[in-house]
Amino acid sequence: MTDSFKLKVNGREQAVSVSPDTPLLYVLMNELALRGPRFGCGLAQCGSCSVLVDGVEVRACVTPVSNVAGKAVTTLEGLPALYAEQKRLPQPPALHPLSQAFVDQQAPQCGYCFNGMTIKAAELLAQNPKPTEAQIRSHMDGHICRCGTYPLILKAIQLASIRMAGDVR
Repeated sequence: MTDSFKLKVNGREQAVSVSPDTPLLYVLMNELALRGPRFGCGLAQCGSCSVLVDGVEVRACVTPVSNVAGKAVTTLEGLPALYAEQKRLPQPPALHPLSQAFVDQQAPQCGYCFNGMTIKAAELLAQNPKPTEAQIRSHMDGHICRCGTYPLILKAIQLASIRMAGDVR
């Protein structure tokens, strides 16, 4: 049985017709052709599928689409626009400062964790613009990097925090 759902994804209203228990990840990937969220484990254990729902990180692989109807869903692709909105910038930067910092620190190796790490870090920096190393480590717990670049990821989040505080893009 399919139902129609109205979703607000990356600031745009989207209508989809799917079963209410369809995982949000499948809707984002298959119906809306978004490639930021990734299928990792399918058990909400790795974080590759993470998105923000009303500013809070959720694992899209286990979240039914019916749970997010009418809520704001932000994927990796929507982070620059969300940042511009938060900072009241006239237009979004090409990359969110976190994405740029990940690139600058060469944190993404295979790139599989990049989506989840960036989404989770964006959630953290929205709540706490100047986190300590311990706060970053605690907040990022539960996100798995297959390549083990955790020290580079930590440095990238710290760099993004500094840049965002000074609004350096």
